[in-house]
Amino acid sequence: MQAAAGVLAALALAACTAPTARVEAPTRAAATPLALPPVKVFSAPRPQAPQRANAEIARDFLDLHFQLEGGSTLPHFTRFETPITLRVTGAPPPGFNRDLSALLSRLQAEAGISIRRVASGDASITIQAVTRAEIRRALPKAACFVVPNVSSLAEYRRNRRSPRTNWALLRERSRLAVFIPNDTSPQEVRDCLHEELAQAIGPLNDLYRLPDSIFNDDNMHAVLTGFDMLILRATYAPELQTGMTRAQVAARLPAILSRLNPRGNRVAAWPLPATPRAWSAAYEQALGPQAALRERLRAANRAAEIARDLGWSDHRRAMSHYTLGRMLHIREPELALRHFLTAQTYLQAQRGTAIHQAKLAVQLAAHDVATGDGAAALARLKPAAATAAAHENAALLSTLLMLQAEALDLQGKTVEARRVRLDSLGWARYGFGPDWVVEARLEEVAALRPAGS
Repeated sequence: MQAAAGVLAALALAACTAPTARVEAPTRAAATPLALPPVKVFSAPRPQAPQRANAEIARDFLDLHFQLEGGSTLPHFTRFETPITLRVTGAPPPGFNRDLSALLSRLQAEAGISIRRVASGDASITIQAVTRAEIRRALPKAACFVVPNVSSLAEYRRNRRSPRTNWALLRERSRLAVFIPNDTSPQEVRDCLHEELAQAIGPLNDLYRLPDSIFNDDNMHAVLTGFDMLILRATYAPELQTGMTRAQVAARLPAILSRLNPRGNRVAAWPLPATPRAWSAAYEQALGPQAALRERLRAANRAAEIARDLGWSDHRRAMSHYTLGRMLHIREPELALRHFLTAQTYLQAQRGTAIHQAKLAVQLAAHDVATGDGAAALARLKPAAATAAAHENAALLSTLLMLQAEALDLQGKTVEARRVRLDSLGWARYGFGPDWVVEARLEEVAALRPAGS
């Protein structure tokens, strides 16, 4: 177990997202380069309809639209009041146009939003594709971001301290810019497109209490969910308009949601408590790369303690333990496993956490493979892979399939293992990007299997 701990720690990051920065390739002797298959992409979206009560969703809608992440409140509701045009500038990477077209089609069909792409001229929204270095020079902690009342990164730099780029002062939406990286994995580019374009046209806030939404800084969801599309469809309901107060929107929401989501009137409400700033700060420090490991571990323990003291039993408490498990792999692998199993207990008791459980399956199945239990690993991996595919998370799907191949090898099913491993590589090229990263990931997973097995 101890020998595999370093690999498991790397897999914890792999399960969450594609790498955000290019690092030096491994210096140890490499295996013969693989003949990698073509990049795989998802075809038809499979969003699940919201599973929660309309009373809960109304509260979420109001908190998403009338609060900002820093805690300040917004006095007025805003949205685009005319059909939305979108223009792309900069140097978009390969595959960008395909993913953007798919997203625009979903926004039109599922959210009923009038949005179309234009080739030139002024546009409601400008998406500028630039390097990660340019994004971080503008906003050091951001992978991608959206700004009001500008159309380029240069314009943002000139006005970054101006009231015009302050979301808290926004009274109407007419011109916004989205900045996305063009030198990272296809999945990270797509994920940025979904999140930032959704906030450009919809709510500005993120809420940790949402288990089923991209409007959540825990990055569990890669693409817009059925809940998100309902929020966007309600945002553009004819009963609402820019300038309304929270009370005015709240008065009209029940009828809007009853019309758009009649099922939500028949579901029992299970409202989760608000997330205190103390938990958010501790959780974010635990995940942040700026602090030393000891400080991050202390913050992760603090998040778990706050969740316990508040009596939580939802995904936020589970994620506190999941984060601790990821951080303890190297030093205390058995304690890490206990944290993962605790996280599993809370997730299995809450609806809307299938993708959380799929990411957790990476850790538990990696332990199974490392201890030679191929059957236990496969029992976790097959349903988790189906969930990853349904949620269009190629990085997660490829990792699950790589683990599945190792579990099959443990059972002597070498032909099936070879087929599954080959399947994983096409998804890995979309999820992780450069070929050397894909090959390194494959080697890391292969290193889990006990020697001689």
